[in-house]
Amino acid sequence: MDKALLDLCAVSMAFSKPSGSPLPVLVNVDVCLRDGEILGLLGRSGSGKSTLLRIAGGLIRPVSGEVLYRGVPLKGPSEGIAVVFQTFALFPWLTVLQNVEAGIDALGLPRAQARSRALDAIDRIGLDGFQSAYPRELSGGMRQRVGFARAIAVEPTVLLMDEPFSALDVLTAETLRTDFLDLWAGRQLPTRAVLLVTHNIEEAVLMCDRVLVLASNPGRIAAEIAIALPRPRDRLDIAFRDIVDEIYSTLTARSLESIGAQRRLRGGAGQPLPRASVSQIIGFLEKFSAPPFAGHAELAEIAASLSLDVQELFPAAEAIHILEFAELNGRSLKLTAAGRVFAAGGSDERKRIFREHLLQFVPLATHIHRILEERADHHAPRVRFEAELEDHLTRQEAERTLRVITGWGRYAELFSYDDKSRRFSAPGADH
Repeated sequence: MDKALLDLCAVSMAFSKPSGSPLPVLVNVDVCLRDGEILGLLGRSGSGKSTLLRIAGGLIRPVSGEVLYRGVPLKGPSEGIAVVFQTFALFPWLTVLQNVEAGIDALGLPRAQARSRALDAIDRIGLDGFQSAYPRELSGGMRQRVGFARAIAVEPTVLLMDEPFSALDVLTAETLRTDFLDLWAGRQLPTRAVLLVTHNIEEAVLMCDRVLVLASNPGRIAAEIAIALPRPRDRLDIAFRDIVDEIYSTLTARSLESIGAQRRLRGGAGQPLPRASVSQIIGFLEKFSAPPFAGHAELAEIAASLSLDVQELFPAAEAIHILEFAELNGRSLKLTAAGRVFAAGGSDERKRIFREHLLQFVPLATHIHRILEERADHHAPRVRFEAELEDHLTRQEAERTLRVITGWGRYAELFSYDDKSRRFSAPGADH
């Protein structure tokens, strides 16, 4: 398992700010996908996982660095590389067989050979008998199987998978994941290496031989973790849980590092805020303060008990850490005294505490509040704060952060926001 099939060498990617200056998304990333392995890319939203996967597939070009497929620079999509996306991406007017054949069209094979490949892929992926069905007739899991069949029908050497199980319910995802691993272990796939993007830590440990953990803002490799466990793997095995805990610790360390760095940048007013609504924060605090956690637990324990993945757990945990309702440290989370009072308090007390912590610990909230207080009419356009945030964040991150702070500020009655006029106002100011 030493021969490299796909090499990403010092790859960097950036998008343009409104000012025209570059905003780094990926910085100096090296990835080596070896023959015979499943390599996982694990990270939070904003870490550039999907962007990196698209660069690996030749779908987009990096601003610097290069991609080598079997030692040859990759200039665009290659016949030896196929992609399975998160969404099913099927043509609704085509049958299962026609959808799979559509993936083979670019190869220019004789029709009989293309039909034979499509039928073989359909059979191997467990869809035999559904060749004439249309996507609308299939469940989500079966539609994703069509996506897998379409990818393996081209007989790729490298298979890139972008969160292929995340749109499915838990049981369906588990079944499809297990079926894929059985095909992989039984060498029933033409593919010789897999690059898997995921935000599910247990999925990464179940499937992968190695995991690269990406840090965010900008995306970069934070850690490489080898997973030398025999297959099939048992989630309850001590060695399995140890690797899960190690990954949680790594993600926590990177998260705290990012929060600290952003707080130092422009006084923290340009800090991206985690995608956690007030209702999610309150719901999480209520559950976390109650048994069995009683306000202190390992992150892996919380995730397992509440059925949360990285994309759901970390935003809530980071939000209450930023608001100083809890301390995120290592692989554990612990409520502060203020967090316990908030969780036990009534509606009015919660609003008061939230407002106090918002003003004290979230510089963007303080910045908006101060601007509104200083202006004679106590109003300010949203675009003013968007422009400031876009000096430090991508447009998408800036919009998301403003949505978050708007929800937090409304709940705390720190300011109001009118979506029609796209203006913030101080409480009680005339609209």
